[in-house]
Amino acid sequence: MQHTLSNKALVKSTIIAVAIAGLVLVSFILPAEYNIDPTGIGAKLGLTTLANPVATSEIKAKSSTESSTESQKSADIIEVVVPARRGVEYKFVMTQFKKMEYTWETDGEPLFFDLHGEPEGDTTGYYESYAIATLTEMKGSFTTPFTGIHGWYWKNTSDKPVVVKLNVSGEYTIVGLKK
Repeated sequence: MQHTLSNKALVKSTIIAVAIAGLVLVSFILPAEYNIDPTGIGAKLGLTTLANPVATSEIKAKSSTESSTESQKSADIIEVVVPARRGVEYKFVMTQFKKMEYTWETDGEPLFFDLHGEPEGDTTGYYESYAIATLTEMKGSFTTPFTGIHGWYWKNTSDKPVVVKLNVSGEYTIVGLKK
């Protein structure tokens, strides 16, 4: 009797393993190796570009062209006034995979902030947050996961305006305060 149960468990385990292998094949291997993407997951993860060497080389060529012409490294010191009991956004246009290094500090009052990006051409209101906290200062860097508008939303919950001193360097174009 026990011999029959172990055979059933073995068959069940084999079926589960085959199902998982099939899922991995359809979701990851086919899009990455053959540009076949029946689920759409491969395109969302960027795997289909791996299977298309022409597209990949065009992307690399475009990136190197952009780097030498339009994307010049910049460094800026910016003061942003966040009014009492209000929030403001300060934004930059950045292309995919560009890096920005930054430091910012307030005049002593902590601010809620959301460092985030919005994909170029998106009309759904989607944005991706990179850091969310309430602080008086922050130092760091980020690499843009997509081309679009990237920057900070600061919210002042105090009864007086707060000045943020923002130092940035990287490859970007300043948009400024977003209304």
